[in-house]
Amino acid sequence: MKTRTELMQMALTEAKKALQMNEVPVGAILVSQSGEIIAAAHNRTISLSDPTAHAEILVLRESGQIIQNYRLLNTTLYVTVEPCVMCMGALIHSRVATLVFGAFDPKGGAAGSLFNFAADMRFNHQIEIIQGICEAECRTLIQDFFHQKRH
Repeated sequence: MKTRTELMQMALTEAKKALQMNEVPVGAILVSQSGEIIAAAHNRTISLSDPTAHAEILVLRESGQIIQNYRLLNTTLYVTVEPCVMCMGALIHSRVATLVFGAFDPKGGAAGSLFNFAADMRFNHQIEIIQGICEAECRTLIQDFFHQKRH
């Protein structure tokens, strides 16, 4: 079975695909309880003209089609950047068990930075959060992208 670092490196590979497309470089993979990679995706909001085409949403959609179920029970999502409100909502609704992310998003994160949906007991599902895996590499990738966009 692959380590968390190896799995996050796979998510980073996806994020770099987004970067090559001039998309915000976020990548995600969904892993089964047995360690099998179910699906991988990267941000495609611009190329798909779809504001919901975040890496997390795309990987959840593909995974649901692959396993033929909208409940993604006992799975772990690896994503390079802390999910936003939309994506955390989708993770809760899909019943993902664990979220592993690299870099925090202090302006829009919903897994501990700006909001903490995982700790909100009003939701009918709580997600285990593991943060900071390959954090420096994930943070540098996204910060460099936005730095280049501004200059």
